[in-house]
Amino acid sequence: QVQLAESGGGLVQAGGSLRLSCAASGGTLWNYGMGWFRQAPGKERGFLAHINRSGGSTYYADDVKGRFTISRDNAKNMVYLQMNSLKAEDTAVYFCAATVAVESPQRDPNEYAYWGQGTQVTVSS
Repeated sequence: QVQLAESGGGLVQAGGSLRLSCAASGGTLWNYGMGWFRQAPGKERGFLAHINRSGGSTYYADDVKGRFTISRDNAKNMVYLQMNSLKAEDTAVYFCAATVAVESPQRDPNEYAYWGQGTQVTVSS
């Protein structure tokens, strides 16, 4: 069973950038497709991005396409989310998650078996 831990969140001004990291332990990330989600207060957890096992295929939600980039380093058991041009509405807790669907993009949080604890991102306007 893989354990996931996010880091890299914090406070940033609108227009700024942050890079989130997700470290995996207890298993190899090669066995999983990986996703990033976020949840703002009073809202459901929403899909942001998915990356397949090799890292050769990525998929994004429309509202972050062109601003966010998901990547992975399987040798280091790490997944990343580079976030640029941040907006106040990007403020949320950000989660990484692992799915056994190693190739096809999964938008539904229920398709992900393993989750990190989340990291807070706050964008000031």
